[in-house]
Amino acid sequence: MPSVSTDSAQDIKDYGPVLERTSVLDGYAVNFVTFREDADITAILAGLSQGKCICPHWGYLFRGEISVAYDTGQQESFGAGHAFYTPAGHTSWRAAAGTEMLMFSPADLIAEVESAITTMMEASAAPGAQG
Repeated sequence: MPSVSTDSAQDIKDYGPVLERTSVLDGYAVNFVTFREDADITAILAGLSQGKCICPHWGYLFRGEISVAYDTGQQESFGAGHAFYTPAGHTSWRAAAGTEMLMFSPADLIAEVESAITTMMEASAAPGAQG
């Protein structure tokens, strides 16, 4: 059976405020995520092609708190010790500094979302970009 740990994750991305350690197991991305600072990706999700995240996520919070809002108007918050499921269609995602979580997502869908987010971040950081 395949497995992964924080030490054996194949892809490490250090965005400064957020550290992601990821591997793909049998079609699912397994992300260990640490938020060093408060994070709010609401504006980034709004910039995606459908104006929301197209990927469902299952996860567990070791510490901290996240809050999620959906295109239906529903809002949820999860704290340390909670397992969660966020279906596709979330329009807001906030995490408190110090939050550590493990998240599982369909690899193909999360790759599409992450690619769009990376493109948006690079465009906003380019010389002459307006923010």
